[in-house]
Order: sequence, then C-alpha cells, then structure tokens
Amino acid sequence: MQPRNMSMSGVVDLAAVKAAQEAKAKAEQARAEAARHGGAGAVSPADLVIDVDEAGFERDVLQRSAEVPVVIDFWAEWCQPCKQLSPVLERLAVEYNGRFLLAKIDVDANQMLMQQFGIQGIPAVFAVVAGQALPLFQGAAGEEQIRGTLDQLVQVAEERFGLTGLVVDPDAEPGAQAVPAAAPAGPYDALLEAAVQALDAGDFGGAVQAYKNVLSDDPANSEAKLGLAQAELLQRVQGMDPQQVRRDAAEKPADAGAQIAAADLDLVGGHVEDAFGRLIETVQRTAGDDRDAVRRRLLELFEVVGTDDPRVVGARRALARALF
Repeated sequence: MQPRNMSMSGVVDLAAVKAAQEAKAKAEQARAEAARHGGAGAVSPADLVIDVDEAGFERDVLQRSAEVPVVIDFWAEWCQPCKQLSPVLERLAVEYNGRFLLAKIDVDANQMLMQQFGIQGIPAVFAVVAGQALPLFQGAAGEEQIRGTLDQLVQVAEERFGLTGLVVDPDAEPGAQAVPAAAPAGPYDALLEAAVQALDAGDFGGAVQAYKNVLSDDPANSEAKLGLAQAELLQRVQGMDPQQVRRDAAEKPADAGAQIAAADLDLVGGHVEDAFGRLIETVQRTAGDDRDAVRRRLLELFEVVGTDDPRVVGARRALARALF
C-alpha cells in the first residue's frame, strides 16, 4: 500500500509501463462487463465524494484508481484552510461529472496514511492513478489553480492510462456499482492494443513495429508517439549488462556511445535528471557526428518523459547553451 510518486508527464520505468498496461486492460474489461449488462451501473453525483479510512484504503482508493483517477483530500476538523478548500473540491468533483473521484481522509483518525504519504501539513491533496500516487498541491489554493491541476490530471489519466472516468446518472440510487465511462473506439485501437500486449509480453520489437504501423498512417498520433519512444527505450536496454555499461561510462567520459547507453539506463531507472545531465555534458565534450548522435538521443528521451515536463523544459535550455 506504500504510495510512490509519479511525474504528471510519466517517468518511464518498467513498473510504470506495466501499471499503465494493467490499468487500461482493467478499464476495458469493466467497460465490456457494463456493456453486457446493458450499461447498468451508473453512479449518482453523491457517490463522487467518499470518506476513506485505513481499512478501506486499498479497496476504495487503490483498486478504484484502476478505473478512475482518485483525488485525495487530507483534512482535519481543526484545520481552517481545509474548511475553505474541501467544499471547492467537493463541488468540482460533481462538476467534473465522474472524470475523477474525491476521497476525503481525516488525518486525525488515519495517522498511518498521513505518514505513508509523507504529509508534513494540511490541507494536502494527492491523486492516485493506476495504483501510483502523485502530489497535486499542499496548503490553500485558488480555484483557477485547482481547475488547472485537475484538467491536467484527467488528461494524463485518459491519454496515458485509458481512464475515462465514471458514468454519472442524476437519477441513480446512491451506492450503485460504478462503471467506467465507455471510450469511443478509434481507428487505430486494434493496433494500439496489439502494441500494449506486446509490451506486456516483453516483446519490445513487436511493440515498436505496432506503434510504427499507427504512425505510418497517423504521424501525429500522440499515444503512438509516446508508446514508440518508450518501447524503443526498453528494447535498447533489454540486453544490457548494467555494471559493464556503468563501468564503460565512468572510464570513457567523452565516448558518445558509452554515455548514450548509460543515459538509457538512467532513464529506465527513473533518474531523469541524471540522464539529461549526462548527455548535455557529453554534447559539450564531443563534436561532429558523435555530438549529433548524443543530441538526437537526448531529444528522443525528451519524448519519453513528455515535452511539457519541467525537467525537459530545463534540459532544452541547457542543451541550447551547450550547442550555441
């Protein structure tokens, strides 16, 4: 039940890729089950805000996060800022109409959860997506900031994890069984699903080809672009000897190939800044074709992490300084 932090732009490691695959598969299974029952199981607006304790955390937060993003509001009765923030979150949960579920946790009654999330003060707001926790904000926040954060959350949940939210029916009885909202089928769903299955089976070459098949017809397909970058990275590191790669990189600081291989390992291990910093330093040490190869690999790693990630933005500036 120990949460782990996750970048909103998706730091890619093997565990995160697998979690995304499993979340999308569970969402599709739930949609299929709902279809077999005639679409029954919509929730009422009252079901979009729930109280959660330690005993129910795994069921109500971790398991539900495979169907819908779960936003957690850590609060206490004595906390005055909480009394201002909580009603805003509750109102937005209803307004967003099932795109996320709001779980309220009283920290006085659930000290263990507070410790596990590393919370130093309240109010504190986290989200859990596909079993992975990420901090949203702490302390008082304006409604505009909250909306922006929630918009980003539901976008990432849908694009990266296939979570489209819950079906909400104002006439439904409170406590009804929730089902994920059906996502419209796209023209490349079969190919994208084949790529996900190949990744799940460790067939990174098959996943690469499946994503390339999508991009050959739809070069701007964002899901295929991200998936291809991830699959190619995982394919490259699959047969590496990590100790040898690290040793070569340490002994040959100006060797482009050695530093590129080590950067790939850095990123798969979640060490994003190390990977970027290593390649930027190598750009400064190299010239000609070697420098160009390092630059191109760095741009590929930017795609893996997500071009809007703050670490990518900073690394782009550092790369520009190194080049010019």
